[in-house]
Amino acid sequence: MKQKSIVERLFDSVNIGLLLLICVVMLFPFLYLFSVSFSSYEDFLGSKLLLWPSSWSTDAYEYIWKSRTFRQALLTTTTVTIIGTAVNLFFTSTMAYALSRPIVGQKSIMFMVVFTLLFSAGMIPTYLVVQATGLLDSIWSLILPVAITPFNLIVIRQFFINIPNDMIEAGIVDGANDLQIFARIILPLSKPALAAFSLFYAVTHWNNYFAPILYINDSAKWTIQVVLRQIVVVGETTGTLGGDNMFTDNPPPPETIQMAAILLATVPILIVYPFLQKHFAKGVMLGAVKG
Repeated sequence: MKQKSIVERLFDSVNIGLLLLICVVMLFPFLYLFSVSFSSYEDFLGSKLLLWPSSWSTDAYEYIWKSRTFRQALLTTTTVTIIGTAVNLFFTSTMAYALSRPIVGQKSIMFMVVFTLLFSAGMIPTYLVVQATGLLDSIWSLILPVAITPFNLIVIRQFFINIPNDMIEAGIVDGANDLQIFARIILPLSKPALAAFSLFYAVTHWNNYFAPILYINDSAKWTIQVVLRQIVVVGETTGTLGGDNMFTDNPPPPETIQMAAILLATVPILIVYPFLQKHFAKGVMLGAVKG
């Protein structure tokens, strides 16, 4: 085996060092969140930069979890993420398959898709449409207006085009219609792409906070991101969580509550990634346009 030169070894060492540095920078906020959220009141006050608590405390998590507002927001966000991702995949995949086949008006439809990718209607017209359709104060206001993302549609359409046409023709010869070809041939071959874009859609729904602020007026239907905004940005820890909480008389420090809330809102979507990771890279690359 050919040995690496000094320049190559130096280059590899620099790359490894930079990657380790990037990993440390990226993991540092999570370590700080974790440490502060589990710290006691004395540890938090006695340290300017707390990286590991000397005495552990779960008061912040108990305070948050006993709040009906937080639990309801977590349930609402989970519901929106699951239903929204299913709606996104259904409409995106079906429209992408239709546009991957020779149909009447294909170029005109693709032009409209690309046009919406470059130019959006804007916040006020979208709000008026949501209001006119009676979707205000409903979780559907967070799902239906973003049922299809133009960029994802274009990439998945390209993935469908790259599927060998011989397989589709074999299905036609066997007497399968378009719906059967789509369900029995296209979808099974598209699992990597669909898994990757399901993760994209799920993360988008989970992290969405601007749409709930616009369309949801009932605080009982707030998503977890809106509750986090009230806790972290506005600073209403006791006002947002304390109204139905047993710790109202002696709540934990607001900073530990904020860190615990951020961690609880981040972990669920992180857990999803390992189940889709094996399809993630392959799904993104397979939809690329061939040069």
